[in-house]
Amino acid sequence: MATKAVTDASFADDVINSDKPVLVDFWADWCGPCKMIAPALEEISEELGEQVTIAKVDIMENTETASAFGVQSIPLMVLFKGGQPVAHKLGAAPKSQIKSWIESVL
Repeated sequence: MATKAVTDASFADDVINSDKPVLVDFWADWCGPCKMIAPALEEISEELGEQVTIAKVDIMENTETASAFGVQSIPLMVLFKGGQPVAHKLGAAPKSQIKSWIESVL
């Protein structure tokens, strides 16, 4: 299962109302560290797709959502369970660290 692009318009349906946990990656095209973790998130999405949805929110195109969650630095990953943010991870990290973090909070 590939990562899912989420917009201001689809955020409630795709994240808040999701039946399973959703990891939201807040990113931007100009962000080097965001580009560095993108392939790892794609792989994790394939590996953990049954347990969690990996969603991506471009903060430049979806300013309402970024503002609503107080995104000031990126990459910022926020794990939502039951429509609520339950864990945050700021900055780039190797795939193994990101995956371990996700698994620890699922």
